[in-house]
Amino acid sequence: MKFQIEDVTVYFPYDHIYPEQYSYMVELKRALDAKGHCLLEMPTGTGKTIALLSLITSYTISKPQGAIKLIYCTRTVHEMEKTLAELKLLHNYQVKHLGPAAKILAIGLSSRKNLCVNPNVLEANNRDSVDAACRKRTASWVRALAAENPNVETCEFFENYERAASGAVLPPGVYTLQVIYLFIYLFGMDLRAYGKEKGWCPYFLARHMVQLANVVVYSYQYLLDPKVAGIISKEMQKESVVVFDEAHNIDNVCIEALSVSVRRQTLDGASRNISRIEQEINRCLYSCSNLRKGALLNYLRSDICPDEMANGRFKATDANRLRDEYKRLVNGLALSGNLPGSDSWLSNPALPDDILREAVPGNIRRAEHFLHVLRRLLQYLTVRLDTENVEKESPISFVASINNQAGIDQKTLKFCYDRLHSLMLTLEITDTDEFLHVQTICDFATLVGTYSRGFSIIIEPFDERMPHIPDPVLQLSCHDASLAIKPVFDRFQSVVITSGTLSPIDLYPRLLNFHPVVSRSFKMSLTRDCICPMVLTRGSDQLPVSTKFDMRSDPGVVRNYGKLLVEMVSIVPDGIVCFFVSYSYMDGIINTWNESGLLKEIMQHKLVFIETQDVVETTLALDNYRRACDCGRGAVFFSVARGKVAEGIDFDRHYGRLVIMFGVPFQYTLSKILLARLEYLRDTFQIKEGDFLTFDALRQAAQCVGRVIRSKADYGMMIFADKRYSRHDKRSKLPGWILSHLRDAHLNLSTDMALHIAREFLRKMAQPYDKTGSSGKKTLLSQEDLEKMDDSGKQAMLY
Repeated sequence: MKFQIEDVTVYFPYDHIYPEQYSYMVELKRALDAKGHCLLEMPTGTGKTIALLSLITSYTISKPQGAIKLIYCTRTVHEMEKTLAELKLLHNYQVKHLGPAAKILAIGLSSRKNLCVNPNVLEANNRDSVDAACRKRTASWVRALAAENPNVETCEFFENYERAASGAVLPPGVYTLQVIYLFIYLFGMDLRAYGKEKGWCPYFLARHMVQLANVVVYSYQYLLDPKVAGIISKEMQKESVVVFDEAHNIDNVCIEALSVSVRRQTLDGASRNISRIEQEINRCLYSCSNLRKGALLNYLRSDICPDEMANGRFKATDANRLRDEYKRLVNGLALSGNLPGSDSWLSNPALPDDILREAVPGNIRRAEHFLHVLRRLLQYLTVRLDTENVEKESPISFVASINNQAGIDQKTLKFCYDRLHSLMLTLEITDTDEFLHVQTICDFATLVGTYSRGFSIIIEPFDERMPHIPDPVLQLSCHDASLAIKPVFDRFQSVVITSGTLSPIDLYPRLLNFHPVVSRSFKMSLTRDCICPMVLTRGSDQLPVSTKFDMRSDPGVVRNYGKLLVEMVSIVPDGIVCFFVSYSYMDGIINTWNESGLLKEIMQHKLVFIETQDVVETTLALDNYRRACDCGRGAVFFSVARGKVAEGIDFDRHYGRLVIMFGVPFQYTLSKILLARLEYLRDTFQIKEGDFLTFDALRQAAQCVGRVIRSKADYGMMIFADKRYSRHDKRSKLPGWILSHLRDAHLNLSTDMALHIAREFLRKMAQPYDKTGSSGKKTLLSQEDLEKMDDSGKQAMLY
């Protein structure tokens, strides 16, 4: 369908549109017109992605003189694929109506592991190993050596890509990442298949085309993590619209991007890495057979940095290259220019504006001096980890302590990461996966030397939940999410933060320290009440239920939780999903149910599957859970809030007719890192500890229960099994689309009452209904409906 929103003709690839989709587009257009940022909360299952893509691409078509680039950020590769599939459908529709003028180039960018087509490289086990295997075949010095020695292995796909030079381009179209057979059948070739057909490397082809594409879909880290953003996103133009989809946890992503943890294993590994680098330098120096001993001594006494001599293929004619490299260290690593794409490593962990644009300190220009500095830093950190008490310091105090005890000043710390980068490039090291530990240490040093505010150094001798197991950890913890996202807000024209669970929406501008021009939460328009949220406060014996610390181990609470599930599995068809507040609590309650026989009663009605911390086991459990639902046997899936399943797996249709949230998923409130963050939020943004903890717990609970509703044709029940949900200060922080269906009569239920409501709800859902809503308020609008609607009708629909 095609319709107008003010001066923009919107091309929408479906025959009908939801009222909330139309409202979403109107508010999004307001933000684009104002060239500002916005916060939009849209219920799950209401077509948020296609509404967003339709409006932004149509906006560009209607205003070609101010064409904007769309940078769409997702959390997972699966979400990236779904976004590209929706975009391809939209693109075909626009081309059908507008012809070639509507053609765009849209690509998804992911890691080498997801895009590589070289079978020898893909044999590696993990992402870091795949990256290293790629560098071993594509680094500039490896290719130079291969030109002289045909036995040196290179990558034929990369070589073909390099030979094609400027001819290696993608024609207009939408390119997905992986081979999805339905996608191929409907829409054509994906990026990997195109690379195989042409003989070009899909990863480097995508890296090259990112700057030319109209739409780029990639992970949050490509914009928020300075180490990755410094390589991938530094050339993105300001006239871009950045979308963070499913952004309810964006503050945590920002904090993780600037936080580093150091353990004893890290220090031991870094020590081995430094020894390996020293051996490499010595091996290379002694292999300089073209230099006489006297000449070698002259070089060592000169101002020439010995890094350049650490090349096994050293020649006397390389003197100019050596002097150029030394000048680069003198002039500043940040001004060194661009490396070849195949040589690029992770960028500086500090934010772009905080990187020093000056010469590298003289005390680390020589390789051996830099390694001595790292040795002293490791020795200092080893001593600090050997503690029996929890210690907390500010970066300023910590840096002063390093200077006094190890003789390493703040400026030297700031340059550690870049100096390591330079050294590894000079030594032509390709197996970077073997050097992750020393990279972590230099990452830590650079961050602690750069930032004095918004961070804490916390040293814990053991995990407080397992005090009998020594596990010392030194953590540089970022408390200010606005630090990582500030460059994005400052640099790009419009940033859209959207999700189904952003309530309370007014807290995000304070957490991220920005001023949105539009902030709006939408409700779901339904022709029937297909969502049935309930708050269960007590069991059949009228004893209260809660996972509060002083109640969670009470036998009555555990028994009532088990009885609730036993009753529900007997009446709810197909799949039931249960979320617990932690792995330890889930393990304990399942063991108790097993000993008391409750688990056996549950399994008489449905099979039971459990999420574990092992990805392979959980994937297998999910697959078998779906098979049990498909064959009619029915199943129960036990999962954990904040886990992988809670964040990324949909239980739509018969896979999830009921979701039970056992307790309120608060963070571990005795965590020293959490306490330090709460103190910082209180002092800096005037956010009370209780407000933030409740906000964080309720958004996690909403994310869990939202897994069960993925479209308007779906239906499901949500049980919040904890007496604390009946309190207004807790309940009010749930999203509006849940609260609008939470009746007063469902706020203080016992197990018997919840069972009665569930039976009535399921009976009601079994009845036929009018999907268009023609009998009352319309929930599906056609093009005719929009054209007939006057301005007052559209205004009423918005509000």
